[in-house]
Amino acid sequence: MQSEPVVQIRGLVKRYGSKTAVNGLDLDVSHGLVTAVLGPNGAGKTTAIEVCEGYRRADAGSVRVLGLDPVADAGQLRTRIGVMLQSGGVYSGARADEMLRHMARLHAHPLDVDALIERLGLGGCGRTSYRRLSGGQQQRLALAMAVVGRPELVFLDEPTAGLDPQARRATWELVRELRGDGVSTVLTTHFMDEAEELADDVAIIDAGQVIAQGSPEQLCRGGAENTLRFSGRPGLDVGSLLKALPDGTEAAELTPGAYRISGEVGPQLLATVTSWCAQHGVMPDRISVERHTLEDVFLELTGKELRA
Repeated sequence: MQSEPVVQIRGLVKRYGSKTAVNGLDLDVSHGLVTAVLGPNGAGKTTAIEVCEGYRRADAGSVRVLGLDPVADAGQLRTRIGVMLQSGGVYSGARADEMLRHMARLHAHPLDVDALIERLGLGGCGRTSYRRLSGGQQQRLALAMAVVGRPELVFLDEPTAGLDPQARRATWELVRELRGDGVSTVLTTHFMDEAEELADDVAIIDAGQVIAQGSPEQLCRGGAENTLRFSGRPGLDVGSLLKALPDGTEAAELTPGAYRISGEVGPQLLATVTSWCAQHGVMPDRISVERHTLEDVFLELTGKELRA
């Protein structure tokens, strides 16, 4: 049923020796949407996706993909899902076009291979062996192999890593078309703008657990507060300004003549600030509203230190 999650993970645990890569992870992926899975290096996101794809066995917990067990029911799932790995999955000596056509023949109603080759800019390298393709060409071939069978659900692991801007945009458009056709997509990415552009739902994973999930708009609204900044003459009565603002709003003069207001920034707050300035003979200069991005929220939740 479409109301059921296409991927349902409950209490997933995966260990490698003494290291716990995934630690009690819960995650639902909704039908027909693009779900982006974000996390710093070593957070466990790739391991969790590999369990969903059937490449790894869970040590504890349950995973259902299209209502099936990804290991026990691998045969039934193989024709219904598409998988794009970070690397590998292609015979190194095989030519790009023969590998894609071979993949298409494994499915009952594949996409038009020639059109897909043209769409992803692979026409000039069709007779080139996989190992001689550039990194970007290998990425595009892997993407084509993942979607050529018209899957119900596709897993894309870093689909635009190493791509030039044109190929990246072509990939984005393909993902949008998949969603338009009702295909459910799970993608991992380190590009926050990619998640904001493509994802209906975002799950942020750290230390093997989902620490936040929601639409990009919900996460940005629920993260750090938005900020309004303006310039004026130094020494304005910030206390008076603060009294005119809604409860929960903060105001400060950061440097002489530079003011910051933090809170739920919207049209009413902006109107209140400009009205207060008019009442006090202040001509505000360079008023700007800063909306926090998904990257801001990601760094607040996972920290700014580098991960090994």
